[in-house]
Amino acid sequence: MDIQHLVDSLEQALNDSTRVPLSAYLIVNEEKVYSLLDQMRVAVPEEIRRANRIEAEKDRILAQAKEEAERIRELARQEASELVKRDAIVSAAQHRAENIVERARRDSEALRQDADVYIMDVLNRLEEDLTRTLKVVQNGMQKVEADQQAIAQAAASELAH
Repeated sequence: MDIQHLVDSLEQALNDSTRVPLSAYLIVNEEKVYSLLDQMRVAVPEEIRRANRIEAEKDRILAQAKEEAERIRELARQEASELVKRDAIVSAAQHRAENIVERARRDSEALRQDADVYIMDVLNRLEEDLTRTLKVVQNGMQKVEADQQAIAQAAASELAH
């Protein structure tokens, strides 16, 4: 399940809770809140697995770019060799082969950089989502703890009077 959906469900559970009159405290459905927290614990590893899949995809793209660059280089070498054999103008053939190899190098470098930028963007967004979600969970847990303490203090105070 999507972590953002679970956070929304936790927030809704808090919104649906009964307010303690004349206070900022809520009476929450403990079972529902703990159930949502358990689901969040399951969902976060899924987000991490998704990040790992993205990382693997990056590695695949880089490997593919290297293979493509090597193929282009080999084609350039073959083409240069054939030009030398066919043509008496050896320097022109060498120059053309060097240009093809350089273009292949630039193309493979550009592809690698694009893949890195894409992966960093996805990982940064994932990190932001996870950080936001963790903050929401921590705030929710603090709120629930504070509410429980306030209820316990109010009960103790009532018993004392």
